[in-house]
Amino acid sequence: TTTLPNDLLDLLAEKAGEYKLAKNKLIEKALRIYLQELTKAEYVKSYKRAANDSDTLLMAEEGMAEYLSQLDSE
Repeated sequence: TTTLPNDLLDLLAEKAGEYKLAKNKLIEKALRIYLQELTKAEYVKSYKRAANDSDTLLMAEEGMAEYLSQLDSE
């Protein structure tokens, strides 16, 4: 049972037929892709926030300096 709008159900049936997929499989695939995109957007947002945080930048720079000194000593 679903409570999706009729226009969306019609489009779902059309696309499921086009791709020869069961409607529930198409919904599952679409939902997985959508949730992955949400996760990516959250990462982008957090990276942008970190890029503007001077403490985070300083920590990253210190970590890179330490990493480079380790490479030089090998």
